[in-house]
Amino acid sequence: MGVSKVVLSQTRRRRHECSNPISPATSAEAIRWFSHKLHLETDCADVHSAQRAGEVDFVLLHVVGSEEAFARRHLPGAQHLPHSQITAERMAAPAGGDPLVVYCAGPHCNGADVAALKLAELGRPVKMMLGGLTGWEDEGYAFVSGK
Repeated sequence: MGVSKVVLSQTRRRRHECSNPISPATSAEAIRWFSHKLHLETDCADVHSAQRAGEVDFVLLHVVGSEEAFARRHLPGAQHLPHSQITAERMAAPAGGDPLVVYCAGPHCNGADVAALKLAELGRPVKMMLGGLTGWEDEGYAFVSGK
């Protein structure tokens, strides 16, 4: 047996040993699961596409960092709303029932999750933008600066 055949044979064995014994979800289960996730999440491409098409039907909230960090770099159209300012009084302000889309620094940050939970507890419709600033940058989309 040549070297390549030995490596391939070992790879097949490892793959078999590490295989997931749980069968895949049924189509109905997958539909329920992914529909549920899509009610709670959006991504950078969806937000960017809505902005480019002029079809923004949500309020975009940058929910982490200082005012200075926000002024240096944030997504176009975003408002800065740190966790400490997510209060019943603040959220009763105009923008009433508009859906909110929150984002944070990126996949390594749970700031958007925390903010989304707080906003939902205050009765606001909310989605989290997956990827945050890191995902936006990875997609090559432009940032803006200023307040």
